Amino acid sequence: MRCSLPPYGRCICAFAFPILILFAGGCTKQSATPSAPEVQVVTAAPANVPIFEEWIGTLDGFVNAQIHAQVTGYLLTQNYAEGNEVKKGDLLFQIDPRPFEAALHQAEAKLAQDKAQAGKTELDLQRDTQLSKERVVSQEVFDDAVQGNLVAEALVKEDEAAVETTQLNLGFTKITSPIDGLAGMALAQIGDLVGASSSVLTTVSTLNPIKVYFQISEQSYLDFWRHQVAGSAENKAELQLIFANGWVYPEKGKFFFADRQVNSTTGTLQIAGLFPNASFILRPGQYARVRVQTQTKENALLVPQRAVTELQGGYQLAVVDATNSVHLQSVKVGAQIGSNWIIESGLKSGDRVVVEGTQDVKEGTAVNPRPFTDTATSPPAK
Repeated sequence: MRCSLPPYGRCICAFAFPILILFAGGCTKQSATPSAPEVQVVTAAPANVPIFEEWIGTLDGFVNAQIHAQVTGYLLTQNYAEGNEVKKGDLLFQIDPRPFEAALHQAEAKLAQDKAQAGKTELDLQRDTQLSKERVVSQEVFDDAVQGNLVAEALVKEDEAAVETTQLNLGFTKITSPIDGLAGMALAQIGDLVGASSSVLTTVSTLNPIKVYFQISEQSYLDFWRHQVAGSAENKAELQLIFANGWVYPEKGKFFFADRQVNSTTGTLQIAGLFPNASFILRPGQYARVRVQTQTKENALLVPQRAVTELQGGYQLAVVDATNSVHLQSVKVGAQIGSNWIIESGLKSGDRVVVEGTQDVKEGTAVNPRPFTDTATSPPAK
């Protein structure tokens, strides 16, 4: 193909094409220069961090009174509503009292009879005492009168005890609550023959406060106890209940007692806590996680868990130095606190740790750090 331009035009074209090629090449090289990746960082700063532990707890009544019949008889009435609150002394069941009333009348009659006999032997003794002084009766007759009077008095005491026993048995026909609490389901029906050897009639439990039992390791107990001793009266360890659905019971509990010994088989110690339960929403037999502060970690360095990378059983962080270059540092991690992790070693105060963008950096990478503002990095409130 021939160029139709005049000779001076051909010269312009000859110079213009190399210039355009150089310009285009220069633009291409400049656009291909990579820029420093942007990462989000947090600055490690020491803080006093509360350390919490959780255990599975079982709720139980503060007092659980199993109600039994103390005398044998037929149930006449059930005098309480199942699941309702009862007071100490409230009537729960009534056993047919008629056999016990008859036994009481019989015992009272026997007592009256023996009292009359004791009165006669006392008069005989008084008379024989005087006659013995006058030597009208023999010593043998006088001795018989003394012994007869003692026997009569003993029979009266025996009868009085029998009357008291039958009165108690008659009273036991009214089965009452020994405590304030919530009455459970009736396990016997009207018309059933019940007695001291029969099964439980019902259970009454004191539910305010309510107990929670949980097992902790010996080390956790020692940490917990040190925290208890070190804390002020108003800052003693408070217990929290967290249920399977995530609901946190609004009332705080308190330490009640520790069992007398560590279980040598499991290495655990049973702890009991108390929780207010005025609404009776907590019931015996429920399971919940018990959360409690066992210690305070002083001058701890916290970083978000997303900043920590696990590698072949170890852990590492990406740290940005003063020249905005990344260095990968091996660290030892401690307890998890919410969405954060305590770094035990390998990190110092003031280090800038990469939280977002760790997948884009490696050892020596130059980065453009920006502050990480996620509120999840803040230490949890006590």
